[in-house]
Amino acid sequence: MSNELISILVLIAVFLISTTMGINMGVLGVVAAFALGTALGVSEDDIFAGFPGDLFVILVGVTLLFGIASNNGTVEWLIQAAVRAVKGRTIAIPWVFFLITAVLTASGAVVPGAVAIVAPIALGFAVQYGINPVLMGLFVINGATAGGFSPVSVFGSIVNGVVEREDLAENSMLLFASSFIVNFLLCFVVFFLFGGRKLLGHRVEPGETVDDPEPAAGDATTTAPAEVPELDRDKILTLVGILSLIVVALAFDVDVGFVAFSIAATLMLISPKARKGAVEKVAWSTVLLICGIVMYVGLLEEIGTIDWLGEQVATLDRALLAALLICYVGGVVSAFASTTGILGALIPLAVPFLETGAVGAVGLIIALSISSSVVDSSPFSTSGALTVANTPEEQRERMFKNLMRWGMSMVLVAPPIAWLVFVVPGWL
Repeated sequence: MSNELISILVLIAVFLISTTMGINMGVLGVVAAFALGTALGVSEDDIFAGFPGDLFVILVGVTLLFGIASNNGTVEWLIQAAVRAVKGRTIAIPWVFFLITAVLTASGAVVPGAVAIVAPIALGFAVQYGINPVLMGLFVINGATAGGFSPVSVFGSIVNGVVEREDLAENSMLLFASSFIVNFLLCFVVFFLFGGRKLLGHRVEPGETVDDPEPAAGDATTTAPAEVPELDRDKILTLVGILSLIVVALAFDVDVGFVAFSIAATLMLISPKARKGAVEKVAWSTVLLICGIVMYVGLLEEIGTIDWLGEQVATLDRALLAALLICYVGGVVSAFASTTGILGALIPLAVPFLETGAVGAVGLIIALSISSSVVDSSPFSTSGALTVANTPEEQRERMFKNLMRWGMSMVLVAPPIAWLVFVVPGWL
């Protein structure tokens, strides 16, 4: 058996063990890189060279900044203010949470981190306003994914970084826009499938209680949301910091991670409250997962597996069929694992195939990114699991079952739809 095939089998084993035993995929990735690299005679320096230091800085810096924003109440202020702005119109509440989560991830928040911040508040409002928790949960997940491919986001950084390193054709804004539009349209489907029509004309004024249009177990009425927290100095400075991150990252060629670290450090120096527990809020498990799996992919590049795999795919008589299979692999694996880890592993594996020119690079990257991300609603994926965990206990089983049905339906239909729209026409 060739070294290339062995390395692919090890990668599959990493995915399977992580999924079935609940072990962080990054831990297994580091171990696999060391074990396989040593067995094949690769030096430790070359193994370490695959560690993505730039991605580490981005992940830690951005999640640290949003940890501070969560600590000092800035995120809660944004959510409460937005909900109050719709003046109790129940039909608008899910869309508000969709946009808030999209803005957070588009600004640089890690997708699971944004879901972890917003989901508990959103599901609380769902109970308060008589909105189906499944509808609200999917709006939050889709919102996080919608913003997840902006040029300053984690998903976007992973995909665009690979594309730039491999000198492939790129269109980062089209990737972002495509993901946003797809998830926005999915929310219309979710709205009508999970009781959105019952919210038409339903409204709650401050201080008023009304009949619940879709009662949850044990709940008969809904109440108005809490008052918007005071916009104090710390919140204002944090908002300025987040806006600065977006402006600097988009307008200047400066590393997002360094900018996020600088803003976070400034806030921690100015406000003692910002320092407390901020580092603990960094998504360390996500950082470990991504860096570990990318480190293993670096070893695959070192030993020639990436080039070998591309050559094998290129031998298929039908390039379009190969592209569809790649999209399905992304969707299936991501539904049972972390999308961040899948993007870090799968897109580099597709690079040799893209370099053949058999299909448009931009189109396939967009199709693969969408196929791998819209399945995040699966309860076995990070965002879906967070949503289930934050659902009221009496509705948790119902949430799990519905997310399972929706997530698996995305696994089936998202890859061929993305493939038909972005790959088959050959316009990208």
